[in-house]
Amino acid sequence: MPITMPPAPNKDDLAATWNFLQVGVEKIMTNLKDGVDMATYMGIYTAVHNFCTSQKAVASGGGIIGGNAHRGAHLLGEDLYKNLKEYLRGHLEDLHEKSKGHIDEALLTYYIREWDRYTTAAKYTNHLFRYLNRHWVKREIDEGKKDVFDVYTLHLVQWREVLFEKVNKNVMAAVLKMVEKQRNGETIEQSQIKSIVDSFVSLGLDETDSTKSTLDVYRFHFEKPFIDATTKYYENESNQFVAENSVIDYMKKAETRLEEEKNRVGLYLHQDIMNPLMKACLGVLVTGHSPLLRDEFQVLLDTDRQDDLARMYRLLARIIDGLEPLRTKFEAHVRKSGLAAVEKVATEGDNMEPKTYVDALLEVHTQYQKLVDDAFTGESEFVRSLDNACKEFVNRNKVCKTGSSRSPELLAKYTDALLKKSAKSAEEADLEASLIQIMTVFKYIEDKDVFQKFYSRMLAKRLVHSSSASEDAETSMIGKLKEACGYEYTNKLQRMFQDIQISTDLNSAFKEYQTRLLDEDGLKKAVDPSYQILGTGFWPLSPPQTNFIPPQEIVDTYTRFQNFYFDKHSGRKLTWLWQLCKGEMKANYVKNTKIPYTFCVSTYQMAILLLFNDSDTVTYEDAQKGTALSAEWLDPSLSVFVKAKVLIPSPESAKAEPGTSYTLNYNFKHKKVKVNLNIVVKSDAKQEVEETHKTIEEDRKLLMQSAIVRIMKSRKHMKHVVLVQETISQIKSRFTPKVQDIKKSIDQLIEKEYLERLENEELGYLA
Repeated sequence: MPITMPPAPNKDDLAATWNFLQVGVEKIMTNLKDGVDMATYMGIYTAVHNFCTSQKAVASGGGIIGGNAHRGAHLLGEDLYKNLKEYLRGHLEDLHEKSKGHIDEALLTYYIREWDRYTTAAKYTNHLFRYLNRHWVKREIDEGKKDVFDVYTLHLVQWREVLFEKVNKNVMAAVLKMVEKQRNGETIEQSQIKSIVDSFVSLGLDETDSTKSTLDVYRFHFEKPFIDATTKYYENESNQFVAENSVIDYMKKAETRLEEEKNRVGLYLHQDIMNPLMKACLGVLVTGHSPLLRDEFQVLLDTDRQDDLARMYRLLARIIDGLEPLRTKFEAHVRKSGLAAVEKVATEGDNMEPKTYVDALLEVHTQYQKLVDDAFTGESEFVRSLDNACKEFVNRNKVCKTGSSRSPELLAKYTDALLKKSAKSAEEADLEASLIQIMTVFKYIEDKDVFQKFYSRMLAKRLVHSSSASEDAETSMIGKLKEACGYEYTNKLQRMFQDIQISTDLNSAFKEYQTRLLDEDGLKKAVDPSYQILGTGFWPLSPPQTNFIPPQEIVDTYTRFQNFYFDKHSGRKLTWLWQLCKGEMKANYVKNTKIPYTFCVSTYQMAILLLFNDSDTVTYEDAQKGTALSAEWLDPSLSVFVKAKVLIPSPESAKAEPGTSYTLNYNFKHKKVKVNLNIVVKSDAKQEVEETHKTIEEDRKLLMQSAIVRIMKSRKHMKHVVLVQETISQIKSRFTPKVQDIKKSIDQLIEKEYLERLENEELGYLA
């Protein structure tokens, strides 16, 4: 039924003015859908304006209000404000009575409908009472009056005080029922909850500043009960689910539920609830069941369930200290796997195949590195656990039971096998990939000085014998070592390469020199030599450990080279490393072959075979006298010739010893024209390994002593214990020293008068 507006009131009559305004406000509040015509709109606006500006307003008792214009306007505004406030309270109490007839979703529908109608009407009313806002309300607020708001805010305050305080619990109960239905898989009207949330947020008014809003009402009346209900719901559901299903199924369920709650915020909740809601859900779904999840971790590791491990990681990563127990278990598991892998391939004695050993280490690392990257997203603490475990099983395993130096030794030998020319030499790309893998193991090696020593000796041999598979690969490896350990670690290795390059240029110059020196006939008879001049301080090579008489066939040539070299570099000394020299010889004596065999031999072997140019049979004593070699070098060479059937011993099967004679085998046969007789005997290789370890021990003593002196020189005096710790800190990148060895080094330095003992267990530096 349309509301008819009364005639315009006398601007001085408060009662008549309010009656007129009340009809207009009622129309807006209850019947806005029919619209407000321009005449009514302007009539209400004008009535408010006229009344507020009246000089002599007639009170309800007939008297004149106020004695001056300012005071009158003040009082008139207050009466108008109070009347509007009373009207709103009455209207809202009426709405509350009607709300009692609704429950659950019907109550939500009612609340939302009335809220939308009320707030829309509030905007219209606020506009119509604009004059009151601009003058009386503004002045009251400026004077610090409490409980005075602009007309729109007054509507919200009254809604909160009169209606909201009485119905919010029932409204929230209805909301929570709807959300529970959705969690149980039913479809709900999400927009209703969104409208409720918006309403609760709008009611957060800042009492001190009406232009600002807060989330206090929303947080207390919506967020808190919502989170409490969510916690209770998931406590019941998770406990029941765990009792009836596997841990893996529970993790899937928990992950799904967490994602649902996150999406729920975006769909119809306020963003402010995101953190407390997710915290509550994680507390129930993850923290509450974390012991159960962690107990399953070992099972998942043992069965290599990467997807489920990733799921567990994602869940536990979201709670405080959720991953720490997992990291500890992971580290122990990797260490155990590494030790088992090594034990599986370990052999007794020194017969461990380097490739087999390194492959076993890499297989374990690769497997768990992939797990860390894929399942644990490369998280730094899991990477650290992996590194700790690898360091353990690389340095302390069944193969290393005699000492941690075994791993670097085998790694160096494997590297040597890769970088050395062979029938199975890898392609450049594959070789580079293998070097990267070697550096992976190298990273975990504690005794890096052992690797350096073995690697440098093997590199020296590859360079001397020109047996490197790839110069680029050699350079790449040294670059990687330099990056890992610094310039000092690879300085000598790089100088070795420089020496080889210088030697190449030197050989070219010597050939020109020899061409000028010899006539054509002399050049034909001369040996075709190649020399390498190696700096004593950079190459890990020792002088020959036996006397040796070089064959006359090469004496003239190397004498010419010495004269040539000393002309260029006066004051230098050349020490011939005969044990590393090698050459090729034509076996012209062999019958039944069109092309003579070429023997690849060491210089010692060459000297032995050249004795047969003067006689078909040479005794052991003749060989000893003609070469001056000691038995430890002569015997292996003769044994190689006998085994290859180049020489025939007499008596048959006789050992290399005095009384044995040797004859050339004129019926020698071999499937290759070029026959390699320069073979390292195992006993020699073992002796070399022992010598290398001795050198390492000596170098370590010097390194410890130099570190101690360096520290004491800068600090002048230190406590004994502190000096030991500082020394370990300085040299642990090369190897991990034993405290006992450091103490011995300190005692030796005291004896040498570099240090002195002071009081209170202090040591002093003696300049």
